[in-house]
Amino acid sequence: MRCSQRAVISTWALFGAPHPRPRLVAKSMALQYNESMSERLQKVMAQAGIASRRRCEELITGGRVRVNGVVVRELGTKVDPARDKILVNGQEITQPARFTYVMLYKPRGIISDEGEPTGKPTALSLVDLPERLFPVGRLDLNSEGLLLLTNDGLLAHRLTHPRYGHAKEYRVLVQGRPGKRAIEQLCRGVNIGGKMTRPAKVWVERVEKGNTWLRFVLREGRKRQIRHMVAHVGHPALRIIRIRLGPLTIGNLPAGTWRHLTRQEVRDLRMSAKRKPRKRPEADKHG
Repeated sequence: MRCSQRAVISTWALFGAPHPRPRLVAKSMALQYNESMSERLQKVMAQAGIASRRRCEELITGGRVRVNGVVVRELGTKVDPARDKILVNGQEITQPARFTYVMLYKPRGIISDEGEPTGKPTALSLVDLPERLFPVGRLDLNSEGLLLLTNDGLLAHRLTHPRYGHAKEYRVLVQGRPGKRAIEQLCRGVNIGGKMTRPAKVWVERVEKGNTWLRFVLREGRKRQIRHMVAHVGHPALRIIRIRLGPLTIGNLPAGTWRHLTRQEVRDLRMSAKRKPRKRPEADKHG
């Protein structure tokens, strides 16, 4: 240790510059260390398993988050999770000891998000686990199928943000028999609320008692998107079942039941989540 100090001192003397005071150097290093420990508030919340990052941003702007006793509404606020006290809805957040991944077949009549004040049973009420989990994406009240529940907020953010373009596949029973023109329009995109939907893969699976089962593959997730799309072409949805999210498939899981993901499924999810964001939406055609 003494030899290294002499080497440093002699080097500074060689160039005729005064040696920096040790206290100042130590202070500078401490400041850099503290700055490196700070993270965006919504990222820290997501890592703690509160919700996906997008949902955490809603909680912040809604005034439901306090940092060291002060309500924070500004997105991008930096915090140090090791030193700052962060409360969400009055409860202090802690980092999960381990991540949990659950696949649930959400039945109709169950809401996805416990944050929706409807008084109806939630998807989380069907899963008897001590961990605090949240849904990755949403299925509306009358839709059913695959719902991923986890406390891994960063993975959830990657899987749900439109810019990453992860595929979600659905079986959709619609009224009547949509023709070729209607299917092509669904594939190209339709105008919902003044904004066109991204190109999708849509094809006819089978006809059943005068109605039609369609297969949809979407790479975005607007609220009630499929219902709006099929209504736009004159064939209202009678039933919507999500059967795939990225590499995950629902398989033969019965409605209202759940299971832990296998290690391979978790690995596949993480590999899928590492994909780079899409620069521009590309036209997807079923083929």
